[in-house]
Amino acid sequence: MAGSSPPRRQSYYLAAGSPQRNVLEEILGDDRNSEARHRYLLETAKREHDRVREEAERVYREQLQREERQRLLDARRKEEERIKLEEALAADRARLNELKAKKIAIPAPLPDPEPPVIVAPAVNGKVPAVPPPINNAPAQTNGTTSQKPTTIPAVPKLPSAPVPAQTQSQTPATAPHKAPEPSKTVNSVLGINGLLNNTPQPNGAASNPETSRSAAQPPTQTRPDKYVEIHKNLKMLRKSMADQAKSNPALKGRMGDMRREILQSELMDPSRFVLEPRNPAEGAAHNDATLPSIFLYLINIFAKAAIAQFINEAGARPETADPVGVCVAATLSEPDFLWRGSSLIDIMLAKFRIVCPVLFGYRGSEKTEQGRQRLGWWKDGGQWVPEQQHMDRMTGLGAGFASISLRNFAMSKKTNPFPPRVYWTAMARIVNTPHAEISDTQCVVLKAMVENYEQKFIEFYGTAAIAALRTALVDFPSRVPQKSAAVNSLEVLAQMLKRNTGLVLG
Repeated sequence: MAGSSPPRRQSYYLAAGSPQRNVLEEILGDDRNSEARHRYLLETAKREHDRVREEAERVYREQLQREERQRLLDARRKEEERIKLEEALAADRARLNELKAKKIAIPAPLPDPEPPVIVAPAVNGKVPAVPPPINNAPAQTNGTTSQKPTTIPAVPKLPSAPVPAQTQSQTPATAPHKAPEPSKTVNSVLGINGLLNNTPQPNGAASNPETSRSAAQPPTQTRPDKYVEIHKNLKMLRKSMADQAKSNPALKGRMGDMRREILQSELMDPSRFVLEPRNPAEGAAHNDATLPSIFLYLINIFAKAAIAQFINEAGARPETADPVGVCVAATLSEPDFLWRGSSLIDIMLAKFRIVCPVLFGYRGSEKTEQGRQRLGWWKDGGQWVPEQQHMDRMTGLGAGFASISLRNFAMSKKTNPFPPRVYWTAMARIVNTPHAEISDTQCVVLKAMVENYEQKFIEFYGTAAIAALRTALVDFPSRVPQKSAAVNSLEVLAQMLKRNTGLVLG
């Protein structure tokens, strides 16, 4: 086969685009310089070029879209911020224009509550020309206590307190009296007739309403607000004790720790710190016309601490007021802490009068400077405290007032220094407010007085208490022209009592 031609080299040229071709074969192939080969390579390069260009154009378009979208987002965000700023500016300007256009009519000063009415007892259908003075201490005659009939402080349309069950049992045998039954006709201020209009006597008996009608109208006696005067005297007492401590090192070292121990200090007239003058009482631990100033100072500090406890603790948790009330009533009824047989509770009342005037019949508007002063709105650093803080203070003080005044002394040998008729009177002063002068402060104090103490109130006054609660929680808030959260809370409390205790008031 030597003369035969060499075998033709097998061509590995395949169709264009065949995946079986490799680089070596393409280089060594016989047709590497052929026209077909060149066309194939040009077509392949063109396709690759088109592919790369199309991919680049796609990536470019996507990048442009992303940039455009980001630009739109940035522009929208800027416009939203601009709109928010313009809306805030418009709201502020509208509020400013509203405040400039608003005019508040400042009402004329309200008169102080009417002073207590001193009523002389009718004797054989006649009233003495000059009424006897109110005396908180019972007069002593041959060792026997004789009570002088008096009335509680009166306010417009104020019903007198009916007789608690425990005080009726203490009526002397020489003057027996049965409290009249409630009338079926509902026409009195607190919802019942006759029973609420009986005048309570210090010995627990109630005067006959028919006898009162037949007697002539008793004269009245005006006097300044003695509680404010007592409060000022207490401030002077604290200053006096501070001055004594500067010159008496022994007194200064013990003043912070003293409770019952009385050190040597200047003597002072206690009548400056009580509502009415007192006469010596037989068997009293302190009958002198003066007492050590440190004794009065300690009573003052004790009362101040109790008030602070009511404000700081009972404002947020009204139920914590009750133990403090027990402590106050027990301490101020101790025989060793009495003066001429009667408690120095007026020191505590003077402080209540300053921090919670609505308990004593004072009214005002929370929207005016003078109104806030009359309502006991506190100032801190020369500025009114926030509304919520004010309402918390009033809640604690209302609960504290109830915790002291609704204590049961029926099983105690001591005399109640703060009888429940004081609670009744304070409630009546609030609910008898004209509807146009009712304030949120009154509603908050009233709710705090009732909540957690409705059962004790009913134990003292029975059906009269239920009628009073109906007036306080149903009738009173219904008279308010514009309902607020404080007003609605009274109606809510009535519903809670119905749900929790079954007491139906509305």
